[in-house]
Amino acid sequence: MRTDLDTDWHVPPTPEGAAGWLERFMGPGKSRSESAVELGGGALCAVLLAAGLWSPAASGLRESWSTVQLVVVALAGLDLVGGVLTNATNAAKRWYHRQAPGVRRARLLFVGAHLLHLAVLGTVVLEGDTGWMLGNAALLLTGAAAVEFAPVHLKRPVAMGAWMAAVLVNVFWLTVPTALLWFAPLFFLKLLVCHLVPEAPLRRRDG
Repeated sequence: MRTDLDTDWHVPPTPEGAAGWLERFMGPGKSRSESAVELGGGALCAVLLAAGLWSPAASGLRESWSTVQLVVVALAGLDLVGGVLTNATNAAKRWYHRQAPGVRRARLLFVGAHLLHLAVLGTVVLEGDTGWMLGNAALLLTGAAAVEFAPVHLKRPVAMGAWMAAVLVNVFWLTVPTALLWFAPLFFLKLLVCHLVPEAPLRRRDG
């Protein structure tokens, strides 16, 4: 048993209005170090993603995209890079896995809202690829249900199994151009692993 670590499930109060809503959406009580990792890691991955999209491997497709398609891809990339990091923080784990009425509903609504991501990317960027949209919607909803209703000691391996299955299905059957190969791994990592898996918000014990 580790004696140098504590769990901290205390959710600090949040202000009224838009500032409070944003804090609750991302997880109240985020530490400065968590914010620094989000900012630094997010900036690094955003730069890598932009460099990849502007690499020779993606040049043909990128040059064929309209301004609207480029904007959709850029926004999707920023959302996923930031979302993976935000949902992995202690602050988000405390908030979305606290013991309170309606928390499970909030988690599942958060996941369900991301069906819009699939609809927009599939319609605007993949030009109406319904097979890709419906396939990934089924993977998302099935995987989310499996994780959410699994016994607590199995949630992490169930989430990893669902994530791997979703990635493999996308690699072999729901194929996209090279410039979009990053989407499915980050999309399912954010939702099935980072968001839905309850993990103890750990901190090192003082002294």
